[in-house]
Amino acid sequence: METQNTIEADATAESSFLASAFREIFYSPMNLALLSIICFLIYKIVRDRTEGPGTRDPQQQAEPELPKLRRDFTIKELRPYDGNQPDGRVLVAVNGSVYDVTKGKRFYGPGGPYATFAGRDASRNLATFSVVPNEKEDYDDLSDLGAMEMDSVRDWDMQFKEKYDYVGKLLRNGEQPTNYDNENDNDEDDDKTDADKKTD
Repeated sequence: METQNTIEADATAESSFLASAFREIFYSPMNLALLSIICFLIYKIVRDRTEGPGTRDPQQQAEPELPKLRRDFTIKELRPYDGNQPDGRVLVAVNGSVYDVTKGKRFYGPGGPYATFAGRDASRNLATFSVVPNEKEDYDDLSDLGAMEMDSVRDWDMQFKEKYDYVGKLLRNGEQPTNYDNENDNDEDDDKTDADKKTD
């Protein structure tokens, strides 16, 4: 009998605790406001995890995939690729290599914080932590940079290489562009074994 009374007492205490907590939350305007905010935040978290990117905003269309670009550029040829042309492609040169940074357009495209790098050789800017546009018309060999600045340029080059598509070289004055059309043929030849090549 004593155990049954204890169970009933615990049940009564628990129900009175829940009732008082319920009253405390729903009868106090401040607690009701806080509960609303918590519910709204939980809803946003769940919604963001269940919906795919871009499904909430129908006006924000995914940009069409641009064909891979594979060629070398002079400084003058690189300039138009600043994101303002119809296809919106953005190219940036770092340490003699040209990268397609179109997928990072919000940073390097028009209106982005690093838009001054678009269509230009950004090596000197990255080495000196400057966002002033590099208006040089000639190839910059960076020979006047110190060792720490050159290390910084090489680090940036590695980061661009890992994150963005390599397009080609930034050509020095008088340097001839590489013919990348033969690359596909060479890749197919590399896939063949020596025995296959002998039978051809």
